[in-house]
Amino acid sequence: MKILDETSRTLNEFLLLPGLTTEECTPQNVDLTTSVVRHKVGEDSPVRIATPLVSAIMQAVSSPKLAVALAQSGGLSFVHQNQPIADQADDVRAVKRHKAGFRTSEVNVKPSTTLGEVARLLAEVDQGVAVVTENGSADGKFLGVIGLEDFHTKRHGAGEIVTARMRPRDQLRTAPSTISLSEANELIWEQRLDVLPVVDGDRLASLVLKRDYQAHKTFHIASVDDQKRFRVGAGINSRDFEERVPALVEAGADVLCLDSSDGYSVYQKKALESVRAKYGNDVFVGAGNVVDGRAFRYLAEAGADFVKVGIGGGSICITRDQKGIGRGQASALIDVVKERDAYAAETGIYVPICCDGGLLSDYHMAIAFAIGTDFVMLGRYFARFDESPSRKVRVDGQYYKEYWGEGSRRAQNAARYGQSDEIAFEEGVDGFVPYAGSLYDNVELTRSKLTATMISCGATTLKQFHEEAVMVQVSERSYEQNTAEVRLRERSVDSGE
Repeated sequence: MKILDETSRTLNEFLLLPGLTTEECTPQNVDLTTSVVRHKVGEDSPVRIATPLVSAIMQAVSSPKLAVALAQSGGLSFVHQNQPIADQADDVRAVKRHKAGFRTSEVNVKPSTTLGEVARLLAEVDQGVAVVTENGSADGKFLGVIGLEDFHTKRHGAGEIVTARMRPRDQLRTAPSTISLSEANELIWEQRLDVLPVVDGDRLASLVLKRDYQAHKTFHIASVDDQKRFRVGAGINSRDFEERVPALVEAGADVLCLDSSDGYSVYQKKALESVRAKYGNDVFVGAGNVVDGRAFRYLAEAGADFVKVGIGGGSICITRDQKGIGRGQASALIDVVKERDAYAAETGIYVPICCDGGLLSDYHMAIAFAIGTDFVMLGRYFARFDESPSRKVRVDGQYYKEYWGEGSRRAQNAARYGQSDEIAFEEGVDGFVPYAGSLYDNVELTRSKLTATMISCGATTLKQFHEEAVMVQVSERSYEQNTAEVRLRERSVDSGE
């Protein structure tokens, strides 16, 4: 037995001291871009993201819809692996079909579809235009488009069919699949188009909508590959990786990650070595989770492209309660960051680390970045948004989103926790989190808070923030002062507000 001479610390137990804010420290100059996978020291990582937030490998979090929204916002989503291989590969393909500024058609109808049905389908998506194909499928022969501005069900009749109001292909301005986004937007504005179908022979490849033009400007930091397709990650496990990895690679996954509550194992090493033997350095695989430098080095030497840090600190996790295993997230990060930097100095290879868990507020993210994490993985944070796959429910007059851990009976993800085919005991709970609206708005708010914190500390990059940040531990008395209760006024009380 060995007892470490330390107290296990959480991120909540630290505060940052302000640094010198110089003239260079402006919001426009702050760069949150970070490395996702290993690279030589002094060189850029093959995969970088402009927003250092990634979504957790969870059923309640990482759907294709959320992956697209997060990629647009500069982050990266990891599609969960607790599903059949073919289904997970389909989820990856669903994301990779999206190119920045180019939409895949969400509504495809036959020429015989009624206007009432078109109106109903368009009401369910944020697109405003349906594609008409010969057989009503996305891969069918492209015949034309019909949008909400082309008809009115009361004027033209809900029972009238699409051919009466559609815009046929021969009357549309189309573009070849080789067109760039800037060229497509130029064409839209020059010819006063509301939609530009991009075609590949008889098939529609994508749509460029005039209404998306401002979004293109807003999402200039989108995470895209060299073909301008949105980046997406995917979870794998150490049991069926030999079948799952090839399917995900073929589907186009940009980054894979071994998904386990405890990654310090020979099984993860074997999985990493197997992928390296088959794909060399062409397939990126992260590993984890770990809580100390020993485990980091073990996985880094096995070939991990990044290492996830955190056991038992997640809001939905009860591993510490059930098994007595874990470490305060701040203590874990401090230890792993020290080993990461030592490994980089010795080998010339930088292996990024991901803080997974213990992040209950935006300022906790700032503390994690100050300690030295490269990016953070979030579950509860993303589960609250419209784009997450879980249901929105009303409880006692307030809206919530369902949220459950991968160690819960609802998830039945026994492989992740090293149990038998069925979960014998739970390491996660099933509950609700307060509904928070749009991912886009919340991620932008978080970016703003991180930017403001870095400016106050005199830093314009995450690397500089880590190197120059000064932190202090918070005493229990200090914490109590920070959380003193104040009853806030209701706006309706004062008619002048």
